[in-house]
Amino acid sequence: MDNPQVLLRCEGVSKRFGGTQALKGVELTVYRGEVHALVGENGAGKSTLMKFVSGLYRPDAGKIEFQGKAYSAKTPMDAIRQGISMIHQELNPEPFLTIAEDIFLKRESTRGIFLNKKEQNKKAQQLLDDFGFHIPATTQMKDLTLAQMQMVEIIKAVSFDAKLIIMDEPTSSLDSEETERLFKVIHDVKARGVSVIYISHRIEEIFTICDRVSVFRDGQYIATENIADVEKNHLIALMVGRVVENIFPKVDCEIGSVVFECEGLSGKGFENISFQVHAGEILGLSGLVGSGRSETARAIYGLDPLRSGSMKINGTPIKTKNARQAIEHGICMVNEDRKNYGLCLMRSIRENMSLPNLKYRQRGILLNQRREKKECNEYGDALKLKASSIEHTALSLSGGNQQKVVIAKWIMSNPKLLILDEPTRGVDVGAKAEIYRLMCQFAANGMAILLISSELPEIMGMSDRVLIYYEGKLNGEIMRDDIVSGKVTQEDILAKEFGQ
Repeated sequence: MDNPQVLLRCEGVSKRFGGTQALKGVELTVYRGEVHALVGENGAGKSTLMKFVSGLYRPDAGKIEFQGKAYSAKTPMDAIRQGISMIHQELNPEPFLTIAEDIFLKRESTRGIFLNKKEQNKKAQQLLDDFGFHIPATTQMKDLTLAQMQMVEIIKAVSFDAKLIIMDEPTSSLDSEETERLFKVIHDVKARGVSVIYISHRIEEIFTICDRVSVFRDGQYIATENIADVEKNHLIALMVGRVVENIFPKVDCEIGSVVFECEGLSGKGFENISFQVHAGEILGLSGLVGSGRSETARAIYGLDPLRSGSMKINGTPIKTKNARQAIEHGICMVNEDRKNYGLCLMRSIRENMSLPNLKYRQRGILLNQRREKKECNEYGDALKLKASSIEHTALSLSGGNQQKVVIAKWIMSNPKLLILDEPTRGVDVGAKAEIYRLMCQFAANGMAILLISSELPEIMGMSDRVLIYYEGKLNGEIMRDDIVSGKVTQEDILAKEFGQ
């Protein structure tokens, strides 16, 4: 980029929350018309800085300039009026609004004192068509996929005449096809001269879509690099403060007898699914979002009903009409939707970890609190949970640290079958390596693990076998030896995910 023009400049920004120094004198410079990555481990300060820029927080010290002028936003709407819009990781649209109503919420088209729906729908449809997003503007938000909701949020931001769009983990719930679609929209936005700050833990995406990258660590600014000039391993080392030799530290474990088997499972979104998972085995389920992999896992865990089929644990037939029954049979599940299914956000970290494990930590009718606290602290340390106390609420944690609490509470249960649905969603690269190491450790102890992920490098790097879903049915099985030898590539798996 020749003679780039500075759009946003942050200098010496600091913020303390109680006894925690969240940011310490950080800096950031974003040019016009660039896609600028912001990376770092969970708790590094990325989202905190962006909340200052988007009007959610006020810094204790430092200055922010936008378009060459001193900048301060008291509310998110104030930031939007000044040309900055933020798309948060957790999308919460009003489900019964139409796309047009969502885009123009609080700035509706009117004729006198009356709402002009026809004009509003026309303007919204024009915006959608301009971005090649050919879907009726009268479609309700509840009928959209997560990827489509992301598109609507981006189009809404542009409709505010945003000069800067902040995207926090925009692909965390998208499959490869939807991610490609999102990247095209980002290219279109960039071509319009709009800048994008792109926060992501997916390193491959950073090198695909971004022009420059800034690294934060422990609330401090570390460095800014041109993507074309930085190597992946060097970037990871800047993020975690050490060299990470192998992101996928897969250890080959002895594969034992069958722990879980299902035959002819059918339910909402999947048909006639049969497979086995052995002791010490990590079985990967791959496929596009909506292909049936997560739907199968939900039914196994008792969250959704089965129409037909049978299941066994260690050769004994079981039924799981609800999650309680699944847990009693030794099946635990880390759900991809941690906020709705994984956490009691207003409860403490300790209480969340202990909740499914209370009966194992009782002394008579009383809870053995000393043992409870000791084990919660040990698992928190093992997962490198960033919290000054396990008595803090789960709500106070970053998204990645919330995910660590969900994983900790289930591995404390020592299940026979552990289902991991997008276990590293929103988790930084250092913590990913820790989670992968623990997966291998549990597999070595004889646990059977079912891994579901939209990240093909994760599936290929950590699985002993991979089952590929396409439109609710199994469309292939791949062995680890074929992946390691290069006989099967990422492109081969993608082809099967698309039905070939």
